[in-house]
Amino acid sequence: MYTIIGGDGKEYGPVTADKVREWMATNRANAQTRIKRAGTDSWTTVGMLPEFGAPASTAAAAEPSAGASPPAGEAAPLAGSIGEITEALAAKGRPIDVFGCLGRSFELWKANLLPLVGATVVMMLVQMAAGLIPLLGMLAGLLLNGVFYGGLYYYYLGKMRGEPRTLGDIFAGFSKAFVPLMLASLLMALLIFAVMAPFFGPFFFEILKAVMAGSQEPPDLSGASVGMIFLGIIPVLYLGVSWAFTFVLVIDKGLGPWTAMEVGRRLVTRQWFRVFFVFLFGTIIGCLGLIGLIIGVVFTIPLLIGSVLYAYEDLTGGKA
Repeated sequence: MYTIIGGDGKEYGPVTADKVREWMATNRANAQTRIKRAGTDSWTTVGMLPEFGAPASTAAAAEPSAGASPPAGEAAPLAGSIGEITEALAAKGRPIDVFGCLGRSFELWKANLLPLVGATVVMMLVQMAAGLIPLLGMLAGLLLNGVFYGGLYYYYLGKMRGEPRTLGDIFAGFSKAFVPLMLASLLMALLIFAVMAPFFGPFFFEILKAVMAGSQEPPDLSGASVGMIFLGIIPVLYLGVSWAFTFVLVIDKGLGPWTAMEVGRRLVTRQWFRVFFVFLFGTIIGCLGLIGLIIGVVFTIPLLIGSVLYAYEDLTGGKA
């Protein structure tokens, strides 16, 4: 058994040698991370222990520029072009098992019911409070949406991977990747709006004309307007699913906003329908909570989030 010290100065462990190797494989520890064996008080570095020894080139590539090792559970940024990062993650990935994702999410839910529900409820309340701020509520929702979800995904991933997490980690988006998550949220919203505008524009134009005319009747939409709306659903749905993992790629892999969007899109496109059905079935399960006098949804939403993140783990080669 081993204990390591993360870049935040906290101790993580004791964990098995396999767990340390897993952290190294996912860039959550490297050759410079301080470590000690259980039952000893002698600290050394991971690269100095023969059971974790790595080639010098690997250790040098993993070394942070400031000389501090990234904390356990926190990824060092992936290097390379968008294509190189995509291929590297795809090489470690595997076909998404739709019902397997739902089943693993249910097991996670059973084992961590109160923590997951509590974290989700707190985040929902904070988002609602931010949205109620006069004048700034809409802007806060637009800019902070990714920051909120990034932190919540960070919390869930820790629970899924057996890494240490506290309730305060749901706000990790503010401390670990505030600007990238904020820019990703803004960029996604602007691009989806730009895609929607040509298709939904005629519909909103008809509504605007009816309002300006003072009509109390619903606008008489032409067949062309209705057809454009249905056509517009296709690219919006494609992008919505393709960018589903943008925020988690930012906070888990350290990618920039556009890189995360494009890497996620390329990865998801290879298994688009599998990701879509994970969302579809997960949403159906999440909506079952509405039966329980609405409040039940706080108990079922974690099942949706968990199933989506297990699909992310399959797609990028995380834990099975």
